[in-house]
Amino acid sequence: MVETVLIVGVIASLFVGFNIGGSSTGIAWGPAVGAGLLKKTTAAGLMTVFVFLGGWTVGRNVMDTLSGDIITIEISLAAGVAVLFFIGLGILIANVFGVPVPTSMTTVGAIAGLGLATGTVNYETIAWILSWWIVTPIIGFWIGAFIGRYIYPELNRRVGIENSPGPLLTFDRSGGLPTPALGPNTTYRELVSTIVVLIVGCYMAFSAGASNVPNAVAPLVSSGALEPNPAILIATVAIGLGGFTIARRTMESVGGELSDIPLLAALIVMITASTITTVLSSMGIPISLVMGSVMTIVGLGWGRATRPVTVKEAVAGEAGESEIAMGALTAEETAGTQPRPIGEAERSEVLDARDLFNPGAIIKYISMWIIGPTMSTALAYGFFVLVPGIA
Repeated sequence: MVETVLIVGVIASLFVGFNIGGSSTGIAWGPAVGAGLLKKTTAAGLMTVFVFLGGWTVGRNVMDTLSGDIITIEISLAAGVAVLFFIGLGILIANVFGVPVPTSMTTVGAIAGLGLATGTVNYETIAWILSWWIVTPIIGFWIGAFIGRYIYPELNRRVGIENSPGPLLTFDRSGGLPTPALGPNTTYRELVSTIVVLIVGCYMAFSAGASNVPNAVAPLVSSGALEPNPAILIATVAIGLGGFTIARRTMESVGGELSDIPLLAALIVMITASTITTVLSSMGIPISLVMGSVMTIVGLGWGRATRPVTVKEAVAGEAGESEIAMGALTAEETAGTQPRPIGEAERSEVLDARDLFNPGAIIKYISMWIIGPTMSTALAYGFFVLVPGIA
């Protein structure tokens, strides 16, 4: 009987990891694939490698929190399988609505529901986690706002990420050993920018592994049915399978509803969100890349859009008729054209540029951050109250 329950648990874990791979791979590699810098299969392969590294190193801290700190008792094998079911249900509901619910929040909610039903919730840990869930979007927003207001316009003018036709590198085989050389149309600037994009994608994949690998297997680790090392391997395989299959579609569509931002802006968002997620994961905080990513995008656009208004004017309420350039982030700074100083009106092509983000999409994302964990907590609580023998 125990072996049957364990098999069901592993299948549930694979399902959760598979869906995580589908969404996380699109977030980490969608911009690079969309820019034509690498193929989808290469992106999925890199995703798998760096997810494993993130889960094997930093992810262990999150694993400890999820498997032993949220409630004061060990999760039984049957209860762990039930918790994985509610996590998978949360992902399924998110897919139906087309909004990525942060898996970490859903996981914490399901485990907390078990704790509420059994009277074993560690409220100190829950408060610690919730405080960071509140602070993280604020941090992401203000980092994005600062970069968008003071750094992005000049960076956008100076840094261009190119993608010329033909191979990036060729190999000279005239000698004994093949030696790499630039492709027929490749410039050194293109080579450097491509390497930067790949490094950022690998960094985000590492961060995704640190935060998401524990979500797929922590309930089984807590029950003692799986040791951490094989559990991390199982989660990595599942996430990798998701990356090679369903992520092929998400890599094409990532960001379509929320934003259509330039690749440079996407890289800034990826670096910011990955750093926030990696730091918090090292502290053992279950956190999601989605939270940091969405609010950094909003902050980046808000900061760039409010350049026509000085801080003094904003504080004093003297903005007057200064026009807020909501499409500013999508307008390129042309070569030889200096960005307008803060406090001066933007160029007409900036004001006419497409809006950075869809406010309705932002509201839906934030709503699902609240609804997702609340629903998983309520469903888990109701289930374990009605079927107390499983807990």
